[in-house]
Amino acid sequence: MLKFEATPIVITAAEGEGKREIMGLAAPYNVVATVSSGEKVKFLPGSLPVDGANPKLVLNHDLTQMVGVVTERTEDENGLYFVAKLSKTAKADEALELAKDGALDAVSVGAEPITAAYDDEGVLVVEKARMVELSLVALGAFQEAKITQVAATEPTTKDKKPMSDVTPTAEVTEAPAPAPTAPIWAAEKREREFPMPSAGEYLAAFHAGGEQWANVNAAYKQNVSKKATAIEAAQNLTTDTPGLLPTPVLGPVFQDINYLRPFISAVGARAMPNGQGKSFIRPTISQHTTTGVQTEGQAAASQTMTIASNTVTRTTVAGQIFISAQDMDFTDPAAMQVILQDLAGQYLLKTDDIAVDACVSGSTLLGTWDKTPEDFILFMYGAARDISNGTNLFPTHLVMGVDTWAKVGSLVDQDKRPVFPAIGAPGLLGMNTLGAGNVTNWTSTNPLGLQVIVDSNVAAKTMVVFHAPAMEVYENVRGIMSVEDPNLIGRTFSYYGYLATFVAKASLLQKIIWV
Repeated sequence: MLKFEATPIVITAAEGEGKREIMGLAAPYNVVATVSSGEKVKFLPGSLPVDGANPKLVLNHDLTQMVGVVTERTEDENGLYFVAKLSKTAKADEALELAKDGALDAVSVGAEPITAAYDDEGVLVVEKARMVELSLVALGAFQEAKITQVAATEPTTKDKKPMSDVTPTAEVTEAPAPAPTAPIWAAEKREREFPMPSAGEYLAAFHAGGEQWANVNAAYKQNVSKKATAIEAAQNLTTDTPGLLPTPVLGPVFQDINYLRPFISAVGARAMPNGQGKSFIRPTISQHTTTGVQTEGQAAASQTMTIASNTVTRTTVAGQIFISAQDMDFTDPAAMQVILQDLAGQYLLKTDDIAVDACVSGSTLLGTWDKTPEDFILFMYGAARDISNGTNLFPTHLVMGVDTWAKVGSLVDQDKRPVFPAIGAPGLLGMNTLGAGNVTNWTSTNPLGLQVIVDSNVAAKTMVVFHAPAMEVYENVRGIMSVEDPNLIGRTFSYYGYLATFVAKASLLQKIIWV
C-alpha cells in the first residue's frame, strides 16, 4: 500500500459539542512524491475515488489507532480534498488537541494502486487507486501543497470556549456565522518551513526507520538547502559522512584461476575399474608372436607371446575446509559456494598435475633442443621416427609448458618470418606453412600437424611428443563429503576422488628439453 505525506490540515472546530472536523488536501495530482518505502509515485487527476465506503481516519498509518472517519471527498485539477470527523474518544480528543497545537499538522493518504505503470524516469504513475485510510502525521512531504486558512464554527453548548482559546496552526480569520459546508481556501500565505531536527531527534528517527526517518531526514535536507551557500554545498563531501556510506559487495567473486585440465581433457579420463583394493592389473604385450618364411619340411617360425601384468595404483586426491555457520549465514555472496567451487577447482588442477607428471616421467628422453627452428623440426621428426619404428603408430600430441609454447610460437626463420604463422592473419605472410599459430588460442598452434597441449603443470623447458593411446588416465570422482561440528558451530567439507595413470610403452612418449 502506498502511503503519501500530504499538507498540513485545516481545523474547523474547537472542543465541546460543536463540529469536530478537519479538512484539507489529501494528495495533490501530477506531483511526484516519495512513499515511505522510498518509491517515487505520482497520482493522476481522478485516480483517487470521491465515492464509496468512507476511509478510516487513523494515526500514523496504524489501523489500531482509529480516531475518526473521512466523511467527504471532493477533487479538482489540483488534487483530492477531504473532510474528516473525529470521534468522541480519548485518543481522538488527544489527536484534535495535537492538531490544534500544530503537532499533527499534516495528513498522509494510504492507497492501493489498481491501475498503474512506471514511466521512463522510474516513477509509478497511478491512474486508478483505492483509498484505504487517511492518517494524521507530524510532517508533510508534499511541498506543492500549502497551508491556506484555518476556519472554525461556534460550539453549540453553553460551555463553549471563546475563539481566543483555540490555538490555530496558521493565521486565524473570523468564521462566518453559519457553519461552512465545504473548506474555505484563501490565497497562499508562505511556504511551510519545518524546524531543523536536533541531533537526538535525528538519531532517534534513524533508528525508528520508515516514515518517521523519511520525514525527519526531509526536514533536515530542507533546512540545509535553505541555509547552505554554494561554497558550503560544494564542501559537503563523502569524507564528512563516512558513517552514512554503505559498502556494497558486488558478486560473484572474481576468479583469477581458470580451472582447466588441458592434459586430461586431451587424452581423456577412463572409468576406474570396479572392485576392491588399492591397485588393479593393466596387461600389456611384452613379446609378440612371430611369423617367417617356412622352408619345406622345416618347422615354421614360432615365438611365445608374453603378457606383462602391470600393477596400476589408485591415488586418492582430496582437500578439506572448515566453514563456520556464521560464514555460511552472514555472507553475501554466500561464502560457502565460493569456497566449495574453489575446492573442486583445486582438485581439477591437482589431478591434471599428477597426470602430466606421469607423462613426463614415463617418457623416453630424445635430446636437448638448441632453440633454433631447424633443430625443432629435426626433433619433431625424430620423435615421430622413434614412435613409428616397429609399431606403425604415429605421434598425435605435443604437450609443453607455457614457456615452451611461447618459445615455439615465436620462432622465425633467417628472414624473420614466423615459422608457425597464423595463416591469413593481417601482416603475416603464410610462406612457412608447416604449421599455424595463434597467440590467443593454444590449440591453434599446430606444429607439423600435432595437436598441441599447453599445460602450466609441465616442467619448464620441457615438451613431450607422444602417441595419446599410450598414456592412460583413470578417474573416479567422489565429490563432496561433509560433517557438522557442533563444538565449533560449523561444517567441515571434503572434496575427493581417485586417480590412476599408466604409461603403456615408454618409447611412444618422446621427451625433449631445452636450455
